Amino acid sequence: MNNQNCNFPERPATRPHPKSPLFDHERLEVYRLQLDFIKWVTPLIEEAMRCSTGRPREVCDQLDRASISAVLNTAEGNGKRQRQIRAKFFDDARGSATECAGCLDVLVAKGILAPERVVSGKAVLLQIVCMMSGLVDRFDQEAGKFHEDAVVYRIDTPKTENAKKSKRQRKR
Repeated sequence: MNNQNCNFPERPATRPHPKSPLFDHERLEVYRLQLDFIKWVTPLIEEAMRCSTGRPREVCDQLDRASISAVLNTAEGNGKRQRQIRAKFFDDARGSATECAGCLDVLVAKGILAPERVVSGKAVLLQIVCMMSGLVDRFDQEAGKFHEDAVVYRIDTPKTENAKKSKRQRKR
């Protein structure tokens, strides 16, 4: 592709190459942690796919999609300017991370992987979910504004009602 077609300025041959550009989402620790999870889970998915029992294909495909979705929602959300929209993308990324944890549980429940094989991945996912929860809270302007008042429910038995009536009558 020719740089002139993209309207990029020509760089003189003597000018040094700049550092690699970073997007804002690449500076997020949670984003880097999500990429680390993908590096960890990719060989695990390949290992699980070789299993001859338990029909691993569906859950492995879902695990792959969910892990990618977490990264992409984090990147897209961090690029949004409106706080509520940003929080929604971060919430979706958090949901994808919890979905990954569920997929790992399914792989264990189906006997495709041993429980100890998924422990380290679930630990990373827990960190990701906690960090994403913090980002959601930070950007969700509505968080904490709306809530239901606490209501104390009680049931009066007939004996209690009679006792109250007689107490009222004694006061008169």
